[in-house]
Amino acid sequence: MSQDNPDKAAGSPEPDDTTAAGTPAPEEATAAAAADTPAPAAEPVVEPVAEPEADEDVVVEELDAYVVPAGTVVVTGPSLVARLGAEAFGTFTLVLVGLGIALYSTVSGLGGTLGVALGFGIAVLAGIIAVGHVSGGHFNPAVTLGAAIGGRTAWKDVLPYWLAQLVGGILAAAILFITIPAALPGLLNQGAEASSKSFFSSVSNGYAEHSPLSVASQGQVEFSLVIALLVEIIVTAVFVGIILGATDRRSANVQAPFAIGLALAVLILVAIPVTNASLNPARSTASAIFSDSWALSQLWLFWVAPLVGAALAGLIYRAFAAEPAEDNLLEEDDAYVTTDDVLVVTER
Repeated sequence: MSQDNPDKAAGSPEPDDTTAAGTPAPEEATAAAAADTPAPAAEPVVEPVAEPEADEDVVVEELDAYVVPAGTVVVTGPSLVARLGAEAFGTFTLVLVGLGIALYSTVSGLGGTLGVALGFGIAVLAGIIAVGHVSGGHFNPAVTLGAAIGGRTAWKDVLPYWLAQLVGGILAAAILFITIPAALPGLLNQGAEASSKSFFSSVSNGYAEHSPLSVASQGQVEFSLVIALLVEIIVTAVFVGIILGATDRRSANVQAPFAIGLALAVLILVAIPVTNASLNPARSTASAIFSDSWALSQLWLFWVAPLVGAALAGLIYRAFAAEPAEDNLLEEDDAYVTTDDVLVVTER
């Protein structure tokens, strides 16, 4: 039989050869299967991130933002700096003109009392026309207080306005004081001992022995403290009441500067014989600083009386004026129309 199938015997592969040639070995099959099987995705390694330490000094600001559409009418008023500058300028003009005329009325021939009254009135009229649209044209701490009580001026503006008015008034008085010729006081007193301070004292406000009536009568007649207090309260209340009424939105504001200027002039004529007519604490302070010591000792009355009078005027105006607008008297706002959308960001 071995001779009948020699080829078969010769062509039949050995079992070990067939496994080696046609079928992979178990180790190779395992390696191939491992190669064909996709490797599992590696899990991401998350490293802990240290939280930043809280800084106590860091302040986080919260802001509000909104968009103003194009075509919106935007109304803006003058800045506080502009308004304070206008108040200082107006008070400077008022004190410079009024005290300047009063100081040299004996040598200028302007008619004495009438010239002084018209000087103060015209000065406030010009100042209101010039810068009243910027600051409201107060030029007087009493007017500012009356306007605030009457609901016409913001309370936050009262102290800044007072400071600006004092600065303007004192600066004007200082210029007048330093320009007094050294020989003039003695010349006007016919050789008697006199100084620039005593000469400047003639324009300061006073009562009792320092009232103009007492000086004119050489001490024979004088106005007492009570009378001086009463007169200053009344004339200031009338003055502030006229201002609040003339600048009311229901009134013709174009005529307001003339009403205010004329009112100041005639009220000064009333009060000059009694106290030399204050109606304005800034004016009284400016003249007292450069006068003899008695002017400073009596200055308190010319703060108290005008402020009380202004408060009365503000309360009466508030009682009869329904919902007064906080328009700051004659101050005017600027209005414009936006042409593009505007993003407005404000601090919360």
